[in-house]
Amino acid sequence: MMRNLSHKKGFTLLELLVVIAIIGVLVGLLLPAIQKSRDAASQINCRAQLKQIGLAILNYHDTAKVFPPGYTSSVDSNGNDLGPGWGWNAYLLPYMEEQALFSKINFSTAIEAPAHASVRATFLKNLLCPSIDTQRYFPVGPKSAMGVLTSTICDLPASSYTGNFGITEPGVDGEGLFFRNSNLSMKDITDGSSNTLAAGERSAKYSETTWIGSVTGSKFATPVGSPLALELNEPSNFVLSHVGEMISGAATPMEINNFSSNHSGIINYLFIDGHVKSLSSSVDYKTLKALATRDGGESTPGDN
Repeated sequence: MMRNLSHKKGFTLLELLVVIAIIGVLVGLLLPAIQKSRDAASQINCRAQLKQIGLAILNYHDTAKVFPPGYTSSVDSNGNDLGPGWGWNAYLLPYMEEQALFSKINFSTAIEAPAHASVRATFLKNLLCPSIDTQRYFPVGPKSAMGVLTSTICDLPASSYTGNFGITEPGVDGEGLFFRNSNLSMKDITDGSSNTLAAGERSAKYSETTWIGSVTGSKFATPVGSPLALELNEPSNFVLSHVGEMISGAATPMEINNFSSNHSGIINYLFIDGHVKSLSSSVDYKTLKALATRDGGESTPGDN
């Protein structure tokens, strides 16, 4: 009696390699599309978050008749900050559904005071761009000439959005909306609220940012891992940015206190009237500087 034996044929090594190669090609084709889709989604969410900040700024102005200060501080005889240091975003908390957190702050007491430990421990997800992968908190304090932290005053929660100081180095008197003890109202924005920046993005890839404010006695320096050159600046830069020396356009920051982003080729900006716009790396630098000043009288695209 003859038996009919059937044999199952498996893949040969060559066939397996061909399949793997095809899968590799498909993955290579799909990954850029997936990444592009993710970036587009993060850009949309980022703009939505800036829009909410814009509404909070306008609501604050409607109530107080002025915009919040860039940060608050008394000064010594040499003009140096003495604190308390609370930044513009802290004043917006009641208008961002954070009344309970706002109630914990004594704005006449320093950020680093023990009584504010729970405030400093509060990370606000809606103030961090979805495209950024960073630690939620970072230590601040005095730093050496090489930018090394020599001691820690306190830890601060990270965020992605800084106020517009203007075109010079952030601190005392800026050309933009926010600076030390600023007390501007809509009538001071003679360039027009739709032509003047209120705030913008800053990527953790380049520098550290917080919503809380300027911690007196600390320094703002180029963080470890940043591709930018070493800088050592005043702590007001934790909450303020400028367009300054960004000579190559909005997507190529030259300093750690410039606006920047993780998005591909663009930075999202909030204007004082509440609208949000993405500016590309091809933006004219003179235009960017004009948008950063509140009363410079410069012409910008759309004026004519």
